[in-house]
Amino acid sequence: MSALLAPFHYEFMQRAFLAALAVGLLCSTMGTYVVLRRLSFIGDGIAHASFAGIVIAYLKNFDYYVGAAIVAVITALGIGFVHRRGRLSLDTTIGVLFTGAFALGVFLMSRQRSYAIDLQSFLFGDILGVSKGDLWLILGLSIALAIGVIVLFRALLYTTFDPVVAEASGVRAGAVEYVLLVMLALTIIVSLQAVGIVLVAALLVTPAAAAYQLTARFMPMLLIAATFGTISTVGGLYLSYFFQSSSGATIVLLATVLFFAAIGAKFVRLRFVRAAS
Repeated sequence: MSALLAPFHYEFMQRAFLAALAVGLLCSTMGTYVVLRRLSFIGDGIAHASFAGIVIAYLKNFDYYVGAAIVAVITALGIGFVHRRGRLSLDTTIGVLFTGAFALGVFLMSRQRSYAIDLQSFLFGDILGVSKGDLWLILGLSIALAIGVIVLFRALLYTTFDPVVAEASGVRAGAVEYVLLVMLALTIIVSLQAVGIVLVAALLVTPAAAAYQLTARFMPMLLIAATFGTISTVGGLYLSYFFQSSSGATIVLLATVLFFAAIGAKFVRLRFVRAAS
């Protein structure tokens, strides 16, 4: 039993587990809207765009995550603006803006003869390196975003399923879309230290996609996604301790396993219903 509880003996692991819990709940909650709105590409897009902010912060000598957040929010707002005013599809708009922002980061970094920034921790995450300050920031942003979801719950729900009817009911669908994009950008920034730029899209999409296999109702989907997200982040971190593997990769792999388990459960349920009828 003491061996099973070994990860909890270290203070840095305790901080990591708290951060994982917050990130898992936040990503799976926001991921429900992402999956239902068919915005799965946006997580990958904004995460890669934030790389430019990290590089600019490095060059100007201020906090990397602040730089990433600023560029991520600007990119998210830009996606909404170009999509609405340019009448382009969201996936096309995301593809144009995120590649441009990512290229800007690579361009700025390539002009430096040498650099001391640890890019691997941003690409693949470093949740074990969460400091007390990082943890408070993650928890604070997670709580703020959760409050935002609660306050805007009705508007987000209406615009997710039928924006035209939502507009007719007095909901400003355009404004809600901009707010959702900003919330997604901040969610991605909160998650960067857990799984990094490369894997953050999977954590945003996979738990919600798994929940979608098990129910077609919104609230059950939200609760199941939150459960899967928590199991993925906390369970993945726990397993990475014993496998001595990358925590970010282990978290995403566990989420993927849960996704295929959900597909299997859906298949078995359908077979049982057909056999019963």
